[in-house]
Amino acid sequence: MHEWLKWVEAFSQRGVLIELAALAVCVGVAWLVVKALHRSAGSPDGSSIWFGRKLVDGVLFPLVLLCLGYAARALVLKYVPLAVFKIAIPALLSLVVIRVGVRVLHAAFAQARWISALERTISWVVWGATVAWVSGVLPIVLDEMEQVSWKLGGSVITLRNLVEGALTAGAVLIVMLWISAALESRLLRDASGGQLSLRKAVANAVRTLLMTVGVMVALSAVGIDLTALSVLGGAIGVGIGLGLQKLAANYVSGFVILAERSMRIGDMVRVDNFEGRISDITARYTVIRSLAGRESIVPNELLITSRVENLSLADPKVWQSTVVSVGYDSKVELVQQLLLDAALSQERVLREPGPSVALSNFGSDGLEFTVGYWIADPENGQLNVRSAINLAILNALRENDIEIPFPQRVVQHIVKGPASGLAETGVVTQASSK
Repeated sequence: MHEWLKWVEAFSQRGVLIELAALAVCVGVAWLVVKALHRSAGSPDGSSIWFGRKLVDGVLFPLVLLCLGYAARALVLKYVPLAVFKIAIPALLSLVVIRVGVRVLHAAFAQARWISALERTISWVVWGATVAWVSGVLPIVLDEMEQVSWKLGGSVITLRNLVEGALTAGAVLIVMLWISAALESRLLRDASGGQLSLRKAVANAVRTLLMTVGVMVALSAVGIDLTALSVLGGAIGVGIGLGLQKLAANYVSGFVILAERSMRIGDMVRVDNFEGRISDITARYTVIRSLAGRESIVPNELLITSRVENLSLADPKVWQSTVVSVGYDSKVELVQQLLLDAALSQERVLREPGPSVALSNFGSDGLEFTVGYWIADPENGQLNVRSAINLAILNALRENDIEIPFPQRVVQHIVKGPASGLAETGVVTQASSK
């Protein structure tokens, strides 16, 4: 109660207005500085860790505001006793910690479902610690945690050491994730084709290395002796040799695929009767997205050990064809010209090599022509091109009164024998489905 009375008395002084004015000036200056840096950086998108989506939700704004707040606090302290800055500085420090944790986790694990829950947990923990710090409860809690201890092997661990080690480990891992996300963004910027795959391999290797170093530093911060990891390393080796060999094979295969660039991000491939475009290559699996929107998660080992058709590695062009049947009384030259014009009427049909028309078969119902053509962008759809050409062919044949014959079938076969007094002959009656 005595502490709360002190706070009420401090906020009743006239110097609070000066502190509020100084804090408002710090907010305005921080916003102008961040806006100027945002423009000089080329206005990065909303995924930027430093700037965020609205400048104030990135890491840079609360960080600049915190630095200005410390400077204003030192200046105001010369003239009036502090009240507002005793709360503002811890609040700004907590805001920086929350922004760093949230933005880094969102950039590193954007698609993970548990990110939202983890972000809320970080916010609640940091704000709770801030309230305990400002109210003076935190030192009391830390002293009580120091009294809770237990012996682990040859060392004594207190609850305070465990909590501080866990927080330090979390901070180290977040910093490592931040560095790896920044390096990956820098490496993958303006990269395409084989260069993109190679840089993706480097980014995956750097992230794995940084996370390994981060875990080791975090374990040291918690108080775990790293020499004990030699036994754990042996156990992991046995586990990989026995039960995790598939997982290890997928990781090795992923780096092999990225290094040799036999398959690259953006290639059209066919694997196990599934055809689509490679949208991502991770260390363990490859994501293939079909033209219909479905995605297939293919283990990297399967891409190494099985037959894979790469439809765009050497040449992205794809050949298609459609078959048209016309009546036997049609003019062949006219039909060929109409079919060729129908194929050339589509912009996606290549002119070199150009489309071709061939009389491919003498069918039972009519002459069969095959129209073949090449397209260079199968990722934009193949059925739509064939449909557009078929519609153009249908309209051209109707305009020139060229018949598309209906199926003709024998429905009756009568044989006149010697008993009828007539010569043996055959009469066939045909019916149309008109």
